[in-house]
Amino acid sequence: MNGNTATLVGNIVDVPELRYTASGQAMATFRLAVNRRWQDRETREWQEEVSFFGCTCWRETAENLAESLHRGDRVVVVGRLQQRRWTTEGGDRRSTIDVQVDECGPSLRWAVARVERTSRRSDATEVRPEPVAAGV
Repeated sequence: MNGNTATLVGNIVDVPELRYTASGQAMATFRLAVNRRWQDRETREWQEEVSFFGCTCWRETAENLAESLHRGDRVVVVGRLQQRRWTTEGGDRRSTIDVQVDECGPSLRWAVARVERTSRRSDATEVRPEPVAAGV
């Protein structure tokens, strides 16, 4: 297993943006807010911290995500962390950590979901998923 795999659970901050590259490859981007809540041992007061992550997914995952998920939805994201670095016009160094999404779906802790399988065309051949046996 790759040592650079992360699983994040959070809420989609913006409407996922679906775009296509010049070669026609689908790409979706969105931001994920991940909350951490804990109780201070001394004051017994609840504390909260929010981290924001930029997320990018490709191809069928991008199209399905853009069609299925919306701003505010709680999701489970599995992907690879990728750090981006740059220098501002003022000479300040900046960095951010983004997630290259491999899998994404709704969290079922606070919601229900209906699964609808998709079929995609590859050139002239239609690809259909194999049927799933009942009870599996």
